[in-house]
Amino acid sequence: MTQSDAYLSRFMALHPKKIDLSLERIEALLAKLGHPERKVPPVIHVAGTNGKGSTIAFMRAALEAAGYGVHVYTSPHLVHFHERIRLAAPKGVSGGGRLVDEDRLVEAFEACEKVNDGAPITFFEITTAAAFKLFADNPADVLLLEVGLGGRMDTTNVIDRPLVSVIASISQDHADFLGTDIAGIAREKAGILKPGSPGVIYPQIDEVRAVIEAVAAKVGAPLIIGGQDFDVHEENGRLVYQDESGLLDLPLPRLSGRHQHRNAGLAIAALRSQSLFHMKDAHFEKAMQTVEWPARLQRINQGAIPALLPAGSEIWLDGGHNVDGGRVLAEALAELEERRPRPLVLVTGMLTTKDSDGFLHNFSGLAREVHTVPIEHSSAARSPEEVALAARHAGLAARPHASLEEALRAIASEAFTVAPRVVLTGSLYLAGEVLAFNGTAPK
Repeated sequence: MTQSDAYLSRFMALHPKKIDLSLERIEALLAKLGHPERKVPPVIHVAGTNGKGSTIAFMRAALEAAGYGVHVYTSPHLVHFHERIRLAAPKGVSGGGRLVDEDRLVEAFEACEKVNDGAPITFFEITTAAAFKLFADNPADVLLLEVGLGGRMDTTNVIDRPLVSVIASISQDHADFLGTDIAGIAREKAGILKPGSPGVIYPQIDEVRAVIEAVAAKVGAPLIIGGQDFDVHEENGRLVYQDESGLLDLPLPRLSGRHQHRNAGLAIAALRSQSLFHMKDAHFEKAMQTVEWPARLQRINQGAIPALLPAGSEIWLDGGHNVDGGRVLAEALAELEERRPRPLVLVTGMLTTKDSDGFLHNFSGLAREVHTVPIEHSSAARSPEEVALAARHAGLAARPHASLEEALRAIASEAFTVAPRVVLTGSLYLAGEVLAFNGTAPK
C-alpha cells in the first residue's frame, strides 16, 4: 500500500455515505484551507451524463496544441487515484501535463486531513479539496473541471464564475441520487450555469433543452446550443464543424464512434465561445489526431489480454455502463461490423446501481454471445450469474465466469472461422480491472 492509499482508506471512513450531495462540508473545508478554489486558473466546468471526460480530453488536446498549460480534474479513476488529477507542465518544459506524482498528492492529502481534523466529510469532497489545493499551488493557464455527479449540489460546483460551463449529453443514470425524471436530472446538471458565463450545451432532446434554457434564463447565462448555434457532421471522411464564426474542415477524431464526433463538436464550441485563449484551426486539427481518453472504445493491441485470445482478435475496451452508453457503443460496433464483419463477443460486468437489462438490450441481434465476469473491487457489483440472466432477458446467449481470465480462456477455446471482435464493457470499474490485468494502466 502506498502512502496515498493509506490516506484514501482513512478518508473513506470519515462519512457513513459514499455520496451525500451537499456543498456545506466542502465549503467549510475549503475555507479552512484558505479558499484554494478561488486561486485556481480560469475554469471550464463540464457536467452531463455521458461524454464529459471525452469532451474534456478534446479540449485538453486543443489547448495543449495551442501551447497552454492545462490542469485537469476527472473521475472516477480506472487503476490509480492519481489519474483524477493532471497538472500542467511547468513553464519551459515541453509536452503536455502529467498525472500528479505521489509526493505532491500526499502533501495535499496531509494538508486536508490536518485542517479537516476528523470532521464528517465524503471521500469525493476531501479529495476534491486536495485537488483544488494542487491546482492553486501549481501554475497553469486553465483548469478543465469535471462534475462528479449531478451538478447543482456537486462538490465541484463551488466555482462562482467559470470561463465556460459545458453540458454534455444528458440521459438517465444514478437514479438513486438524481431520480428517473429526465427534466429533474437536466435541472440538476444545469445547476453549473452561472450569471454572465456562457453555457455550451450538447444537442439534447426537447424536454432536456427546455429545462436548460429555463435555468439559463433565470441565472442570466447566455447559451450556445448544439444543433442550433453549432453543428458537426462527417463528410467525405472528414469532420465538418460549423458555427457563426465559420467552418472547420478537420480530420476524423482519433477516438472511435460517431458519438465522439458530437463530443468533439461540443469541445470546439466551448473553446470558441471564449476569448481568453486564442485558438487557431490548426490547434483543433492537431487535437483530433492526438486526443486520448482511456476505456472509451479503446483499442487493445498489446498486453496480457491479446496473448490469451485467439490470434488476430480485435479487442476493444469501453467503460459504458448506462442505457445511453450502451446505445452509442452498439451503434459504433454496428458501424465496425458493416466495414469489417467479425463475430462480436462481449465480456461484461456491471454494478447493481445500473440497468443491466437496458444496457444489454442494445446488443440484441448484434453480439454472438456474452461472457459475464465479476468486478472484484466493488461491493456494488452484480454477480456474473445476475448479469448473464440479464443478457438472456435481452435475447443474448450468455455464460457466467468466476474471473476475467476464465472468461478470456473460454473465448480462446471456441472455434471461430474468423477471429472475433471482443469488447470488454459494462462498467468503468471493470475497465480499470481490465487495464490493470492487461498491464496497461493510464499514464
